[in-house]
Amino acid sequence: MTTSFEVRYAVGQREVKGYDTQQLRQEFLVENCMQDDKVYWVYSHYERFMVGGAVPVSHTLVLETIDPLKSAHFLGRRELGIINVGGAGVVTVGNSHFELASEEALYVGQTTEKVSFSSVDAQKPARFYLNSTPAHYPYPHKKVGKADANVLHLGSQASCNERDINQLLINTVVETCQLQMGLTRLAQGSVWNTMPAHQHDRRNEVYFYFDLAEHQAVCHFMGEPKETRHIWVANENAVISPPWSIHCGVGTGNYAFIWGMAGENLDYDDMDKYQADQLR
Repeated sequence: MTTSFEVRYAVGQREVKGYDTQQLRQEFLVENCMQDDKVYWVYSHYERFMVGGAVPVSHTLVLETIDPLKSAHFLGRRELGIINVGGAGVVTVGNSHFELASEEALYVGQTTEKVSFSSVDAQKPARFYLNSTPAHYPYPHKKVGKADANVLHLGSQASCNERDINQLLINTVVETCQLQMGLTRLAQGSVWNTMPAHQHDRRNEVYFYFDLAEHQAVCHFMGEPKETRHIWVANENAVISPPWSIHCGVGTGNYAFIWGMAGENLDYDDMDKYQADQLR
């Protein structure tokens, strides 16, 4: 079997106040998203959000159901978002084939029975980053390339947070039930993402950091605005942010990250912002 998974249960802010570094990492850090010739998942009880990856190197990988879903097919009651961060790859959905270059996305709707992942060149394999959420309606599959994204240019060089936010799988680009995904890339010399920091009381969010150079890292901040914590994150690691937690980070060098959200609404700007001088 080429699929493995783990389950993460939801914990509250009162419990987290007593966590040490190891406990924080065990609960919120996902270190093994990308494993050669495997599909890997973390099933989170925050919004039943699933985060994972598929790296087809020597053979095609199949999207298989897992026991927590209690479903004959993975997408029986779910939708799926895919963003490729590696070499060119192909996602086969039923009888349709979608070729994804690096940083291109694909939305796959509910009820689809057969999905598989392959690489165009095994020497430069695709690295498919995956998010999945519960779904109530089978919206059409849709590929979203770089030219199709809604791009926001935010921040400045002076504040070290100049960045392009590529909104890929959001409701102004593609119809989804609740899943939203996008890719943010920082400009040369900028290291802060998502400033001012914010939280979503009505949904959770997961950050996946990639394109970090060797020996570089990102310090990801989480926790309540007045009770923050931090997690050091390596390349191709993800961090799960509960609805009660802020999320922002600063890197020791340039990087990019993918954000994925799910929850009560599809309003991208539904967030509570906290300026740097408000954080503790």
